[in-house]
Amino acid sequence: MTSSRHLQAVPSEPSTPITLVDSCVLLDIFTADPKWGQWSESALADARDRGALAINPIIYAEVSAGFDAIEVLDSALPESEIKRELLPYQAGFVAAKAFLAYRRRGGERRSPLPDFYIGAHAAVLGYRLLTRDATRYRTYFPVLRLICPEDS
Repeated sequence: MTSSRHLQAVPSEPSTPITLVDSCVLLDIFTADPKWGQWSESALADARDRGALAINPIIYAEVSAGFDAIEVLDSALPESEIKRELLPYQAGFVAAKAFLAYRRRGGERRSPLPDFYIGAHAAVLGYRLLTRDATRYRTYFPVLRLICPEDS
């Protein structure tokens, strides 16, 4: 029996807003992306002013591809500024169900499950998600509060 109720549950928001920062935003900043770098830098600063920032192991791994040494990566993502969180097990369940719904709607395999895990992590904990890839998150995590270019 498959139900989409799990995607509709609205978690309580933390008392201090926490923003999960998607890897695309961090990569825009680290690579000085000419199209998105300025927006990403400004949006990250605004999110930091409003509350805490966080990443998870998936985001850390995606960003790490651009660094030659872990020490350089850790310096670029200081734990004093960006919390490192473990992935909630409940998010794994929600991510898998969202990914299955995506595949049933004809979604391509090139869109990996980790993207859904990032959205599920933010959704189940009531975090905001700072991303510039909003379409999929809006479709499969309708309760997720996004910070994205379309809303700026």
